[in-house]
Amino acid sequence: MIFGFTYLFIPVAYTFVFSFNDSGKSNLIWKGFTLSNWQNPCGAPEVCNALGNSIKIGLLATIFSTILGTMIAFALGRYQFKGRSSSNLLIFLPMATPEIVLGASLLSLFLVFKINPGFWPTVVAHVVFCISFVVVTVKARIASLDPRLEQAAMDLYANELETFRRVTLPLVAPGIAGAALLAFSLSFDDFIITNFNSGTLITFPKFVYVSAARGIPAQANVIGSAMFFLALAIVIASQLVKGKKTR
Repeated sequence: MIFGFTYLFIPVAYTFVFSFNDSGKSNLIWKGFTLSNWQNPCGAPEVCNALGNSIKIGLLATIFSTILGTMIAFALGRYQFKGRSSSNLLIFLPMATPEIVLGASLLSLFLVFKINPGFWPTVVAHVVFCISFVVVTVKARIASLDPRLEQAAMDLYANELETFRRVTLPLVAPGIAGAALLAFSLSFDDFIITNFNSGTLITFPKFVYVSAARGIPAQANVIGSAMFFLALAIVIASQLVKGKKTR
């Protein structure tokens, strides 16, 4: 376990250490310690613009994929209808399809309808990619619910809407929140699908890829480290809240 975690976190440690590098034009070689990169994370050209594009695309993709994915998860997890088994199979296809195939297919579809690559095609592509992960996550949470809780609410004269709002939704909410976080991380991190459908739009992964040949700017390491520690803080906070509720 120690070896596995060490192997996983060496790149993270490298990114964090080189965020303090007094790199100048190239960040491939350690040249000295400085705090200026953290004091001015937008110092590299276009890095904050690319970050803003990734955050906007990630938030929109998360909102749409979480709403649609949750509705699909309830339909598949609670109701019997014609084509349910086929729908269960189809929902896994975006997860099983290689990203390069999905990205190229979506680009071809946009071009057929004469839609130029850009911001909104990228958002649509990310929703298509993320929605399967949302469905699987929320559906697993729905499957673990005890139906007797909802039956008890209705025995106590709650109608369907009150039962959903006061019983079902609070119980499913942790799964929905986890699915939303997963969708955002997948969207923010994606390069292949974005590269096919974004056109001239620069996202943070594309900025890092373009900059890699001459050495990723230290400011990109600052942003990457900040995102990592933010995600770590969210996970720790959620575990503390969960432990408190359990006690």
